[in-house]
Amino acid sequence: MDKIPKYQVVCTLSFGDIYGQIVVWLIVIFLSLASALALMGASRPIYALATVGLILVLSLPFLLFAFVTTLLNHIQFSPLDPAAETKAESSPATAQRPAQVAS
Repeated sequence: MDKIPKYQVVCTLSFGDIYGQIVVWLIVIFLSLASALALMGASRPIYALATVGLILVLSLPFLLFAFVTTLLNHIQFSPLDPAAETKAESSPATAQRPAQVAS
């Protein structure tokens, strides 16, 4: 129990993974705004504001659930190699890599 294995946390999430979710939620927002504009011409415009608020409040939990589950599906825990771990501990300056810009 004195030697606990170390793990590396890697997130492989990219914008393409959540792009469809964003597009669907934008469609929901635009449809709610279109229905609000349709109800705005009615005699009671408060129904239009209530419709937009209701649609946004009801769709936001589903959006957050989709984002969180997508994020959790793209988090990986991989065990570090003990040989590479001892080499990294002996020379910490060589184990670090400079930051790179993703293109």
